[in-house]
Amino acid sequence: MSTPKALLVVPLWMAAISVQAAATGLDFYHKDWQVTCDNTRTCRAAGYQKDGDETTISLLLTRRAGPREPVSGEVMLGSYDDKSSSLLPKNGRLTMRINGRSVGSVQFDKGSLIANLSPKQIDALLAALTRKAEIEWRVGEQVWSLSDEGVAAVLLKMDEFQGRVGTPGALVKKGSQSEENVLPPLPVPVVKAAPLPKASNVTLPPKQVAALREALRATLKKDKDYCPDLEEKKEAEIELSFTRLNDSKVLVSTSCWRAAYNAGDGYWVINDKSPYSPVLVTTSGSDFSDGSIGAQHKGRGIGDCWSLDTWTWDGGEFVHTASSTTGMCRLIAAGGAWQLPRIVMEVRTPKQ
Repeated sequence: MSTPKALLVVPLWMAAISVQAAATGLDFYHKDWQVTCDNTRTCRAAGYQKDGDETTISLLLTRRAGPREPVSGEVMLGSYDDKSSSLLPKNGRLTMRINGRSVGSVQFDKGSLIANLSPKQIDALLAALTRKAEIEWRVGEQVWSLSDEGVAAVLLKMDEFQGRVGTPGALVKKGSQSEENVLPPLPVPVVKAAPLPKASNVTLPPKQVAALREALRATLKKDKDYCPDLEEKKEAEIELSFTRLNDSKVLVSTSCWRAAYNAGDGYWVINDKSPYSPVLVTTSGSDFSDGSIGAQHKGRGIGDCWSLDTWTWDGGEFVHTASSTTGMCRLIAAGGAWQLPRIVMEVRTPKQ
């Protein structure tokens, strides 16, 4: 549940090719494209302009799991430097061209700079993207170009995750296998958040605090859990904060690491009496509020890409109820371009 040290140094999307697959989903990055699939088997593939292009743009393709599910498409013009909003015509319409041929116009919202593609435009786009393709949106001489580098590998990985390879609905390797063999969608898991007691303050005698620090250190796994503040600082410099979770469990937190534009705190669930038996939740937390631990981190200092995680207290443990990124660091938008979840869950509050 903690964040590997390597991710704190180099964001995943900076790698040439990166794959992470688990029961919770999939992340795959190649050149100018990426795909993220969540635990319901919905996949989202995002492509970007080539590095160095003056005008920035991103395309998002979304597909739910299951036989004969269509692909939806959205295009976002880059707004980080505000160039696109001034270059977009007053009517918000751009011509979409594939390999030099027009496939109709696209209507952009002048606030969000996002446009939805029609089914015909998506079909034409998918037919072209698996080969060498020139994809652009333009008005007059002004052009926003989408890179095709990496797209074939990304769409193939998307097909593999959803079990579509060899079927008529595959995006890359089509075949004659029955669509009924395609993996079905999985339901969104439901987590019931537990109420917190009104009295949340907890204090421990100094001798017990020292023993607890040692117990917290013992939970850290080498090359996996990054918490140098706890491991390297002097005892007097390590401050622990406590919040009561129920009549027998307490949440303890402390600073773990600080970087140029990110920071991470460690969070553990402990017994309120010795033996404390700490269970690590994360070493990269940002805050705790209303029974949830949040983690928000920039991919780089200018804030055009982020990772977001949430853990929710269900009365027995903190469940990893949300995990997502906003896509590659490509100057699309302040705060990131898209929401690309790998973990999605429905959290029901005690009032519900």
